[in-house]
Amino acid sequence: MTVEEKLVQWDPVDIKAKLIAKYPPKVARKRAKQIMINEALENETPEITANVRTIPGIITMRGCTYAGCKGVIMGPTRDIVNLVHGPIGCSFYAWLTRRNQTDPGPEGPDGENFMPYAFSTDMQEQDIIFGGEKKLEAAIQEAYDLFHPKSIAIFATCPVGLIGDDIHTVTRLMKEKFGDCNVYAFSCEGYKGVSQSAGHHIANNQVFRHIVGENDEVKPGKFKINLLGEYNIGGDGFEIDRIFDKCGITCISTFSGNSTYDQFASAHTADLNAVMCHRSINYVADMLETKYGIPWIKVNFIGAEATAKSLRKIAQYFDDKDLIKKVEEVIAEEMPAVEAVAADVKTRTDGKTAMLFVGASRAHHYQGLFTEMGMKVISAGYEFAHRDDYEGRQVIPDLKLDADSRNIEELVVEPDETRFAPRKTAKEIAALEADGLDFKKYDGLIPDMAKDTLIIDDLNQYEAEKLVELMKPDIFCAGIKEKFSIMKLGVPMKQLHSYDSGGPYAGFKGAMNFYAEIDRLTNSKVWSYLKAPWQESPELTAAYVWE
Repeated sequence: MTVEEKLVQWDPVDIKAKLIAKYPPKVARKRAKQIMINEALENETPEITANVRTIPGIITMRGCTYAGCKGVIMGPTRDIVNLVHGPIGCSFYAWLTRRNQTDPGPEGPDGENFMPYAFSTDMQEQDIIFGGEKKLEAAIQEAYDLFHPKSIAIFATCPVGLIGDDIHTVTRLMKEKFGDCNVYAFSCEGYKGVSQSAGHHIANNQVFRHIVGENDEVKPGKFKINLLGEYNIGGDGFEIDRIFDKCGITCISTFSGNSTYDQFASAHTADLNAVMCHRSINYVADMLETKYGIPWIKVNFIGAEATAKSLRKIAQYFDDKDLIKKVEEVIAEEMPAVEAVAADVKTRTDGKTAMLFVGASRAHHYQGLFTEMGMKVISAGYEFAHRDDYEGRQVIPDLKLDADSRNIEELVVEPDETRFAPRKTAKEIAALEADGLDFKKYDGLIPDMAKDTLIIDDLNQYEAEKLVELMKPDIFCAGIKEKFSIMKLGVPMKQLHSYDSGGPYAGFKGAMNFYAEIDRLTNSKVWSYLKAPWQESPELTAAYVWE
């Protein structure tokens, strides 16, 4: 069945109406603003509501502020002791659940790697009643005595914020006591924002305040960049580093896949910031530009064509003939193998449909890979995006500051008196822009979605299952929480937060891995045989009170 034949079976207006039909009127009105039928009008698309609280009672796919700070941003760092202050339950998320990978680094097999550990103060009832500051102090001391790390980071969970432990004073005093260990804290209580996005912002602020700029040593390399918003899930960062090395591009720091304390501390010495995940890291990109003069561009290393385009953008920025030539040589060398696999897979995947509800850039980035396979994305959305992730950064000046956003500190950043050094003159920037290189620009998801596709913010469990029932995609891509419920509906589900046991999917080799994985999933016959017992003979029926 072709894409066109499948699409005539449903109408987007009708699908939207059916998605919210079961909701009470007030809930339906709110959700209607978060479900948009794309009119393919580029940057003139209608406004979508995003970054608002999930409706109580709905089973959302989001994570909390703590998850965004500890799990996403700081989790991939190997030589920082990440100590969770709170009951032991939240600490499970400190235990490599996102499959962030790392390597020994230049220190070799004896290099520090604390990622396999789950450090926690394990707060008990008496700590909640009488306060946990002394227990936190003792835990910091124990971690220092055992490991003598360069840095210890403290993460507050919900009870800590509720009882008022002053974690920042504790860490300041311990830092002064040690002298050779940077100790700082993140007030990232889970309830602090509407989603994990707030945790990204909090993490960005504290890393910039406490670490960036600590090491002024000039690292070797002619073309030095920072890669922001890449988390080395399933080894993505290793493939990107392989390509950089092949091109002669030096990555000073990655925020924060396969990262180290020194990478963060040296980030201000790079000459360009390349931003992958706009939502999770755009704060750092802006602050590095303001304080140190390092401009940023948006890149995407998910998809073969996107990887080639991003490499060309980096080469264009440095405006070096040898680098431009080398990048073209690498692309020419890598692409034939990718195109051969794509051509083979496309004979089996052409015309199939997909849905993506992942993160706040992945649901955009991965569409290129599906396009390379001849597949069409018929619905997509983010769990924790802001409007600019959908509509583009041009809407930022019009965004209204709400009560939840006020919970997140906005750092006031000024140019560094001695280290601010614009990497390009205004004339050079203008020339590059005239040549088509955009700085500080991201047009968002909406312009790249086809006409009449559904764009849904903060998709929930009920809507996910209803979408599958109504639109019957060939594959559904989301996170671990919804994985098995979708599979029980007889649709293959690809987990794109931590890739299950797959990856890497970035770069050229990653693209080939992804083609093969999606080919395997969408063409397996097992899904047509799947029927849950309750579909055969339901034992329980019910009606909503408002029906």
